[in-house]
Amino acid sequence: MDTTKLPSIKRNILLNPGPATTTDSVKYAQVVPDICPREEEFGDIMKQLGRDLVDIVHGGDAFTAVLFCGSGTINIDATVSSLVPANKKILIVNNGAYSNRAAEVCDYYHMDYVNLKLDITQPADVSKVREALENDADIAAVYCCHNETGTGVLNPIREIGAVAHEFKCTMIVDTTSTYAMIPIDMEKDNLDFVMSSAQKGIMAFTGLSYTIGRTSILEASKDYPTRSYYTNLYMQYSFIKKTGQMHFTPPVQTIYAARQGIKEYFEEGEQPKWARHQAVWQALVDGSEALGFKLLIKKEYQSKLVVSLKYPDDPNFSFEKMHDLIYEQGFTIYPGKVADLPSFRLCALGAITPDDIADFFVAMKAALKRMNVALPVQYND
Repeated sequence: MDTTKLPSIKRNILLNPGPATTTDSVKYAQVVPDICPREEEFGDIMKQLGRDLVDIVHGGDAFTAVLFCGSGTINIDATVSSLVPANKKILIVNNGAYSNRAAEVCDYYHMDYVNLKLDITQPADVSKVREALENDADIAAVYCCHNETGTGVLNPIREIGAVAHEFKCTMIVDTTSTYAMIPIDMEKDNLDFVMSSAQKGIMAFTGLSYTIGRTSILEASKDYPTRSYYTNLYMQYSFIKKTGQMHFTPPVQTIYAARQGIKEYFEEGEQPKWARHQAVWQALVDGSEALGFKLLIKKEYQSKLVVSLKYPDDPNFSFEKMHDLIYEQGFTIYPGKVADLPSFRLCALGAITPDDIADFFVAMKAALKRMNVALPVQYND
């Protein structure tokens, strides 16, 4: 679609962890003739979308995309509830709010699991994963989060996956906030299942989520306990395989936007896109440090997609007030997700550039001055 002849849409810079800033071409891709999603024409779009989603993580013929209508958490629900055989356990490598969500899913389905709680400010310790697997022969699956979006910690999924496979376990990784940003290779990274949502890496819209999984394990899972109806992976996989369609009504317009987002992903290229996200992250770090903010997570531990900043020790500082002043200028920032460490997050997701970040810090500095916060910001320790 040639959007140059269409009205431009007000551009907001979203520095929250998703949904992300989109291009006008992705927005306008939703403006299509009405169509019943059971038509063969739409089924062909779905099939190609699934193939493209697998290609983004270099999955090849051994992998299949399973699509759901819902937010990213639907993938956590689907993988955790569908991929654990009877009388077996799943190991949750838990070093943040989003890996902990998988533990909460286990609780709600009354599943037997091992909750390996680790330091949330550091990458997961692979030796602790090995120790947990050595101590419990009933573990059949290992689950971890690639980028803990609450903090920005990057976990060593390739190394964890190697240990999981050594113990004949299925390796499941929440890549919601890394898919189509940090390059992923299913075989080289020792992965069996990954997941994401259209509003993140492919820079489309909320409502479409997908799990990319090893087809042989998907087929085997038909004999696993059925813990969910809507999010059962095998049921959705088998229906898509048979008909080319989701079992239940898909988010039609969102899928058209996702198709455009994927097109733009391949046009930009895997490595150039990742380099752009890294450059945005670096601009966020540089601008934050120039204002005196302290990083919550060491740079070497970070995913280079999320910057978590400690609240300054200034009685005039208020995250809510700063948010509102910045929001008026077209920028969105997000609170932290670490209960005992007051912080906020700036994310390098979406269709943004370092130039956008330079404009953001002009707005942020002006907001802090209006709040009478001392600059550079001050800390007591």
